[in-house]
Amino acid sequence: MSTGTNPVSPQAPLSAPLDVGFDYTRSLGPVLGRFVNALRERRIEGVRGSDGRVHVPAVEYDPVTARPLTEFVPVAEVGTVLSWSWVAEPLEGQPLPRPFAWALVRLDGADTAMLHAVDVPGPEYLRTGMRVRVRWADEPVGHIRDIACFVPEGTRSEPGPLPAPPPVAERAEGEPVSTVITPVHLRYQHSASPEESRYLRALAEGRLLGGRCPECRKVYVPPRGACPTDGVPTAEEVELPDTGIVTTFCIVNVPFLGQRIKPPYVAAYILLDGADIAFLHLVLGCEATEVRMGMRVRAAWKPREQWWTTLENIEHFEPTGEPDAAYESFAHHL
Repeated sequence: MSTGTNPVSPQAPLSAPLDVGFDYTRSLGPVLGRFVNALRERRIEGVRGSDGRVHVPAVEYDPVTARPLTEFVPVAEVGTVLSWSWVAEPLEGQPLPRPFAWALVRLDGADTAMLHAVDVPGPEYLRTGMRVRVRWADEPVGHIRDIACFVPEGTRSEPGPLPAPPPVAERAEGEPVSTVITPVHLRYQHSASPEESRYLRALAEGRLLGGRCPECRKVYVPPRGACPTDGVPTAEEVELPDTGIVTTFCIVNVPFLGQRIKPPYVAAYILLDGADIAFLHLVLGCEATEVRMGMRVRAAWKPREQWWTTLENIEHFEPTGEPDAAYESFAHHL
């Protein structure tokens, strides 16, 4: 690939949905463990603090003295709405798939309120001070969602269907729940900047674009709208080669959820020839222990038919076999 400059083409910025998520796993300990195991048996227990107040959900440490709390107190399945907010358009993963209210509910026998869903047909059916009762999940598993929601105390029939139960950590049958899994997801529409859009479109053609600052002459990859050093637009586009050096790196030895490469492998910052900022990518094609600072590498591209507007078109970087770059040549890029 050759280097040079390209004129800026007026194309609409790229946009795509983005989903970032993971399953958060927490060890419960003796207090929260007892709380969720009681829920699995369709019971609710709070814990008494040094000032006599009963906390529901149970808390591990006294909010007054910070000492561990150990006195458990059973409370009722009915309570009072202290405040609420209507959710007209529920999001995926929320307690109910239909409009509902988030409410602070103080159960009888408790002195603190818990946040949970109240299932009613509309906001006109809600008021502060109304009495509600627990609607239990069909199959409790030892999770706060064993309380599927609250419904008005006088409701005789249960409202519509409930969402699927939350995931649970593996355990032997009958064994107490000691961990909970909470899926965490962030879904939004990401719109790339005009500069980033041109960079992504170039990747779909097998080209790497940077943006040069007219003042300090630094080349940024991906290009930026303005130079962070001088604050001026980086209007000049620079086409860069797919060769460079490893500046810093780490060897990944620990497996994790969603991992696509078997450890050990190397994640490294690659400084392309002619660029002034490095980006993170994989270095393969050699033993992980052979990767070093200053190593010369080249992009290993996926087959042309798999290219689209993403840096994943480069499957990884691999050694070129050329002599290492001198430390002084990249020391200020670390």
